Amino acid sequence: MPRRRTLVAGLAAVSFTLPTVAIAQGYSFGERVLKRGQSGSDVRTLQRYLTRVGVPTTADGQFGPRTAGSVRTWERRSDRRVNARVSRGEARGLRSEVGQGMQTQAPAAPAGEGATLGPDGNAIAPASAPQQVKDLIAAANRIHGRPYKYGGGHGRWNDSGYDCSGAMSYALHGAGLLKRPRASGGFTTYGRAGKGTWITVYAHGGHGYLVVAGLRFDTGWNNAGKGPRWSDVMRPSDGYAVRHPRGL
Repeated sequence: MPRRRTLVAGLAAVSFTLPTVAIAQGYSFGERVLKRGQSGSDVRTLQRYLTRVGVPTTADGQFGPRTAGSVRTWERRSDRRVNARVSRGEARGLRSEVGQGMQTQAPAAPAGEGATLGPDGNAIAPASAPQQVKDLIAAANRIHGRPYKYGGGHGRWNDSGYDCSGAMSYALHGAGLLKRPRASGGFTTYGRAGKGTWITVYAHGGHGYLVVAGLRFDTGWNNAGKGPRWSDVMRPSDGYAVRHPRGL
């Protein structure tokens, strides 16, 4: 009789623990917070989704250091808190990006095909550039050489002169990437965090400028006081927020 009771107790323990293991492996994506050290079908879904939005990740179902690195890359490109943890809300966001066919990594510009400076100082867009980049360059060319004017470009789009943020606003508006002018400090939260492939916005509370297809569009540094100009010489960017329009 004691032996029989022991066998029954053992079977009861097995029947209790088996469903627990099945549940741990059977989470649907978004049902739990995902982090390093976990495994399961939802981790595999995460890895597949990361690959589909432009962050190649091996779909082995193990949330190890490589998957953590992929999550951090996606978080940076999607302007999210970088902590290598995927919350339920972030899972919904990633699923939405996949559903809309979004790419958090912009397609790279062909090697050696940046914008060039013409003899008149205007920028010449590369043939391979997306239309929005060409439109931005065309808009910036229209005000290239205008004098510096504090507050210029903020009261009206077509002005007699432009300050740094007014010139940035005009160029981005010409590409359909900005609806209304912003002060330089306002550009510190523009678009997405980090450098873009084609367009990068540099801004802090006192100044801002653009780098478009490898050329700088600016009213300061080696061009101080002369109004918006193109330059193929970069400037120090320490202390600037670095942003870009999504997809560019």
